[in-house]
Amino acid sequence: MTAQSSFIRFVPLLFVLLWSTGFIGAKYALPYIDPFYLLFIRMLLTLLVFAAFSVLFKCQWPSFSRGKHQMVTGLLVHACYLGGVFAAMKWQMPAGITAIIVGLQPLLTALLSWQWFGDKLRLSQWLGLILGLLGVILILLNGQHSGNFELRIEAVVAVLLALLGISLGTLYQKRFGGGVDLIAGSVYQYLATAIVMGVLAFVFEERVIEWSMTLIVALTWLVFGLSVSAILLLMYMIREGESARVASYFYLVPPVTAIEAWILFGEALSKVQMAAIAITVLGVYLVLRRN
Repeated sequence: MTAQSSFIRFVPLLFVLLWSTGFIGAKYALPYIDPFYLLFIRMLLTLLVFAAFSVLFKCQWPSFSRGKHQMVTGLLVHACYLGGVFAAMKWQMPAGITAIIVGLQPLLTALLSWQWFGDKLRLSQWLGLILGLLGVILILLNGQHSGNFELRIEAVVAVLLALLGISLGTLYQKRFGGGVDLIAGSVYQYLATAIVMGVLAFVFEERVIEWSMTLIVALTWLVFGLSVSAILLLMYMIREGESARVASYFYLVPPVTAIEAWILFGEALSKVQMAAIAITVLGVYLVLRRN
């Protein structure tokens, strides 16, 4: 086995580990800054990193039409997804629960993918979709009933927007984003996201920052660990694999995030919620199973 093939096999695991920490980084940072302003600063810093990369690696810039497709991907994968996740967590939805809900992405992506390409869903796949939705409903209702967190409608709307954004963005990038240098494409994606986050921050937020070492470390990790490393891995997997297959890796994120949130924040899940996770994972398996 060559070094390149070994790396390719390791990419999904590395992606899952990095992606799961995004919820943790947000949890640490949000007490000190509003979500959209945090994302605006994060996007600007990420743009500086990718601009430096583009000069260092002498990237091939895409045509204007391809660049527009990358900006749409950025609006879906970054603006809708990150904006929704950060807003939901700012509105007191726990990191582990947030990860579980957006972890339904494989279900939604599979459904949209088959509809997009005209394929029919099997009975087992419909059952998987229903089980996945049932798992999320159980998680939310049990958390509300047990007092683990307050179910705020704005947080639910935000996290559902995040789920829809990452699902549509994955499919859009696969269909329209091919043949573009990963670094150059990321510049377009983050530029579009920075514009949207800047507008939201300056219109709806006070833009007050309470600087602390916790915020600085969290912001640094969100830029280099997530916006640079994890996103490049995601774009690479989308380019090299099928949409449904790439999406399937996301179902591993909620359990990993839940463990991290339990260790770091004491966000323990009830037995009902753990059973709901198992139901959701089973639903994902049924949807993505080929036979």
